[in-house]
Amino acid sequence: MRSKRVEELLTVLGDHRSVPDLRAYFDLDSPGDRPRYTGARFDTLDGGGARDGVKDVITPYDLLAVACLGVTVPTPVALDLVEGPLGREVGARLREISANVALGEADADKHVKNGSSADQAWRLLNDETDVGWVIAGKVMARKRPQLIPVWDSVVKCAFGRPRENAWLWLDGRLRQDDRLRKELDQLHRAAQLPELVSRLRALDVVIWMRHRHDHLRTGCPGLELPPPD
Repeated sequence: MRSKRVEELLTVLGDHRSVPDLRAYFDLDSPGDRPRYTGARFDTLDGGGARDGVKDVITPYDLLAVACLGVTVPTPVALDLVEGPLGREVGARLREISANVALGEADADKHVKNGSSADQAWRLLNDETDVGWVIAGKVMARKRPQLIPVWDSVVKCAFGRPRENAWLWLDGRLRQDDRLRKELDQLHRAAQLPELVSRLRALDVVIWMRHRHDHLRTGCPGLELPPPD
């Protein structure tokens, strides 16, 4: 049975605004030294967080990339991640997760379920003072962009605030109907996004661009769907 939520996501992705929104966010039509949306550099800064040589360690560039998304890892935690035991603990979990595994495919669910290495790494970050779930998730998304989605209050609201493990929830939607993956791949091609921009990141940007202005801190009704043709 096809999910109502999948159908809603397909409606949003198929809207005529999606490609222009992606191109605007990633500054593809008028590139400059200072992008309009600093988040455009999250995926590509220093060659990405999942490239060989740095994929299993937290680097200063990873922390700068996270800052491009409008959040900052507290300095004591940042230092611990770059040169202390926290970084070694997180790195040990990252080494157990292939940088090529993609959410919605193969055995991705075992990598994002509760108690998995990704979940353990996220919890190590989340438990640090003044970090929390948003920053922890963005650090993980930088290191495993094909597996971990960027997840903040705007995107969470737009997705209908799933109560379960958000990574598993999205994995289930992507597995349930391959039209969602195909639509994201088509959008990626149509917008001519950089190769380092993952399928998950394209989804995040489309949703964020569509809902960011209308999002309410309390009592938000979620993402308003475009009217049918």
